[in-house]
Amino acid sequence: MPLKRFVQGLNRKHRDILQLEEALFAKREAQRVIVNSQMVKHEIVDLYAYPAERIDIVRNGIPLGQFRFDPEQREKSRSDLKLKPDEIVLLFAGSGWERKGLLFAIQAMALCRNRKMRLLVAGRGNQRSFKSKRVQFLGEVADLTRVYAAADIFVLPTIYDPSSNACLEALGCGLPVITTRSNGFSEIIEDGVHGSIIDRANDLAGLRNAIQLWSDPSPRAVARSTIIERASQFDISKNVEQTIAILIQAASAASASGKMRKT
Repeated sequence: MPLKRFVQGLNRKHRDILQLEEALFAKREAQRVIVNSQMVKHEIVDLYAYPAERIDIVRNGIPLGQFRFDPEQREKSRSDLKLKPDEIVLLFAGSGWERKGLLFAIQAMALCRNRKMRLLVAGRGNQRSFKSKRVQFLGEVADLTRVYAAADIFVLPTIYDPSSNACLEALGCGLPVITTRSNGFSEIIEDGVHGSIIDRANDLAGLRNAIQLWSDPSPRAVARSTIIERASQFDISKNVEQTIAILIQAASAASASGKMRKT
């Protein structure tokens, strides 16, 4: 909204970030850039005309040994959270609830008109602005693995996210992920296979349909092995290995360039 944009423009931290981006990208002070999604790469090229060939994509990674499907943990977690065996549990995790689309998740769940649905919300935010029936606020959770274990579906209808790590963690735990095309994470999953991709965060009908699809335990059970297999390609070790390789290459190129200038 115009008023929010005006207020944000007065925020010193916001102005400092924009100045830093301009220095790094527009003025080319960054010799090489690492991003975690194609979406962000396109944005840097489009907004700052930064050379695409100097931008590397390294996908987020997670410790797969920690984020995995565990039936025993599921039973214990659901008991701890006082969830009934027949309840369909949606999970939303993260801070910045307005940007990440918590309101849309709540509204879409209400459209399902299913009394057996419950939405768990993990993270920090103003609960009073989002209070609703069948929504349980967990606050900041130190160990999200037990919450992932208790859930059936992960929902993040975000307005914008470079690449949500929470979505990747949920994928590692075998959960179908419902998110938007404005989340760089959506580039690594296939719609209807690993979850659902909604074009716009405020597409409540699309969100409702996706929730209803994955509320059926049969599609979830069939997709689980495929979901886990997809997550297995994003172990944190791969992220570290790719990042180090790029840094070594960049350092080598800078060293060679320095020698040429001296010559």
